[in-house]
Amino acid sequence: MNKRILIALLSVYLSGCSSQGVGNLTEPKLPTLTANEVIANAADEEWRVVNRQNILKISLPTGAAYVELNSQLAPKHTSNIKKLAREGFYKNTSVYRFVEGFVAQGGDSSGKKLIKTAEKTLPAEFYLTTNEPLLITELEGDGYAAVTGFLNGFAVAQNAVHTQTWQVHCNGVFAMARDNDINSANTEFFVTIGQGPRYLDKNITVFGRVLEGMEHFNRLKRVATANEVFNPIADIHVLADVKSDRSTFKVLKTDSSAFKRLITARQNRSEPWFIKKYNYVDVCGMPIPTKRGS
Repeated sequence: MNKRILIALLSVYLSGCSSQGVGNLTEPKLPTLTANEVIANAADEEWRVVNRQNILKISLPTGAAYVELNSQLAPKHTSNIKKLAREGFYKNTSVYRFVEGFVAQGGDSSGKKLIKTAEKTLPAEFYLTTNEPLLITELEGDGYAAVTGFLNGFAVAQNAVHTQTWQVHCNGVFAMARDNDINSANTEFFVTIGQGPRYLDKNITVFGRVLEGMEHFNRLKRVATANEVFNPIADIHVLADVKSDRSTFKVLKTDSSAFKRLITARQNRSEPWFIKKYNYVDVCGMPIPTKRGS
């Protein structure tokens, strides 16, 4: 090789090293705002008002929990549970199963309650298949999926080519129980408690998450006592149908600049308490900011 060309190439290489750092010697640029500061500074247009037609109000012994339904990924389940709620199916049922650190499961434990207008069983909606790649706000993949991230306010995962998308089992997700038959889901739902059981991903239909009131699931009784209904559900309503409850909710848009800044802030915590910076956050370690609307 011509000596002048070799010297020129070496000069360009060394120039790149001086500006970018050699190997891992250059420290990554860390966020200057904390996660709370990012949320507080998010612009109004970066928040999405949740459609009240798409929220369930679940009335539990210690208060109401509000669940946003995921109609994009599981339209049949979303439609059917709203039918069940509107026909009064869940009135005076119960959260009859509570497994610490796992799930709270509710509905008609007898399986004998009459279904009037809704479907008696539902086909599985474990994931949404699209012909074209579906864009999400991405994180790194993990042991359960090639791609993880966020779509319209829900934690999701995808296959490597982005054509299968499913909601993952993080804390507070809303899902429909089933038997061994994958198409046997009917009326029994559950909410995950604690760090979600990701091994259930793509084995069951997840179609929502708790927006507010997770504490009421956490405060349910663990053991039934004699002569009482175990963890009674007074009723489940579509929030838009409850004229006496004007609650509205806003969720930080997960494709917004603020949410992407929030990911960075959670990957490397800037608060002085933190000594070790991991430059990583998993999909269930990213709480999706939700607040009451005005």
